[in-house]
Amino acid sequence: MARVRLSVAERREELLRAAVEQIEARGVAAVRIADVASALGVSNALVLYHFSTKERLVAAAFAHASEADLTHLRKLLNRRTTALRRLRTAVRWYAPTGQAKGWRLWIEGWAVALREPALREVTRDLDRQWKAAITEVIAEGVAAGEFQCPDPAGAALRLTALLDGLAVQLTSYAGAVPRSRAQQWVDEALARELGLNREALTAQERDGARTRTVTARER
Repeated sequence: MARVRLSVAERREELLRAAVEQIEARGVAAVRIADVASALGVSNALVLYHFSTKERLVAAAFAHASEADLTHLRKLLNRRTTALRRLRTAVRWYAPTGQAKGWRLWIEGWAVALREPALREVTRDLDRQWKAAITEVIAEGVAAGEFQCPDPAGAALRLTALLDGLAVQLTSYAGAVPRSRAQQWVDEALARELGLNREALTAQERDGARTRTVTARER
């Protein structure tokens, strides 16, 4: 069957999706141009036409994967609710106990980024954007009087460091930390950064659940 002719943008998107899948399956170091080409039934030359080197393909694939996560993060943080609820939802989603990106992919990416400047810039940019988004919503909560945090940027950095470190533990060392314990630590760290106790942090979520239940019953 003849392949459908794709635009340049569509072909690039297809190649990037295939590259992410192959990286997840084989690892960054082992994946080859030929693996991506074979997965799509195209030539190596076509892949190289769009990305010129494996290093550029891998960097672009990570940028592609990270943009999907950043889009979802912004969606969570732009919801019409309190800053505290938005922040807790985003942190729980991003945490290795949540539903964010495949952590194995990113841990491998960090390791390779030590020697690959193009990939290092991609992972650094993702890190900057994540911290900036969290810093902004913390500052909004402070301005609204929801909680206290004298250093939103520092809080965002510390939270990110904790989440990344837990991701390494849970992904690389199965059973090293129970997922429930890791989630407890994340909640406690967030509460501490916001000058709240853990009960106050979770009370809003319980209240929100009750409101949703009542609303559903009234319909």
